[in-house]
Amino acid sequence: MNIIEAVVLAIIEGITEFLPVSSTGHMIIASSFFGIAQEDFTKLFTIAIQLGTILSVLVLYFKRFFQSVDFYLKLGVAFIPAAVFGVLLNDFIDGLLESPVTVAVSLVIGGVILLKVDEWFKGSADTQITYVTALKIGLFQCLAMIPGVSRSGASIVGGMSQKLSRTTAAEFSFFLAIPTMLGATAKKAWDYYEAGLVLSSEQINLLIIGNVVGFVVAVIAIRSFIGFLSKNGFKVFGYYRIVVGVALLIIHFFIRPLTLI
Repeated sequence: MNIIEAVVLAIIEGITEFLPVSSTGHMIIASSFFGIAQEDFTKLFTIAIQLGTILSVLVLYFKRFFQSVDFYLKLGVAFIPAAVFGVLLNDFIDGLLESPVTVAVSLVIGGVILLKVDEWFKGSADTQITYVTALKIGLFQCLAMIPGVSRSGASIVGGMSQKLSRTTAAEFSFFLAIPTMLGATAKKAWDYYEAGLVLSSEQINLLIIGNVVGFVVAVIAIRSFIGFLSKNGFKVFGYYRIVVGVALLIIHFFIRPLTLI
């Protein structure tokens, strides 16, 4: 991986992590086109730069993290499903990460759902999150273990299915990203270490650059997304996912096979 590839991947991460378009799917697609998807460092990089996007949530919603212990308990409850299923299904998930067709199909299916979600949950306006609601959102988030599904999209839809407003569901999705991405980063870093791999000074610099770029872009993306979502809903993201998914399937089956391994 060179610095240009690192910056491009970080920009993609910053833009897509909190949008319902699947950051993992876009990172897999981009690294595949760069021809670096099979590198161990790339797999670590695409997870580790999520720390920068986590920091963007902490900065933008700083005051919310000092409200009450109840806030953290609900995040903990919502995080439990991802922690459990992430450990149990680790090998299965790694296999899915190598499938461009899985990403493409997930993008299309998720796109169709986003076209309908505003209609399905029209009138949802709750702003209070209970422990049961938090757990159900956490279960929805587990769907994002399938590449292309979108962690934020799944958890936002999960929140709206519990009658939460779009804004409340989106913000809770941002907060839930913190323990989820910290856990994923720690797990990937440990796997990297256990494999006997050591980061070079150049790779450390790329991680620093990636996190800085991801942070700046994520701040802009979050600010823009909340305003856009409250006014326009999910349809634009649904159409975008369908177009990208169909394009990937056409490329894979009719132009050249995409390989991620």
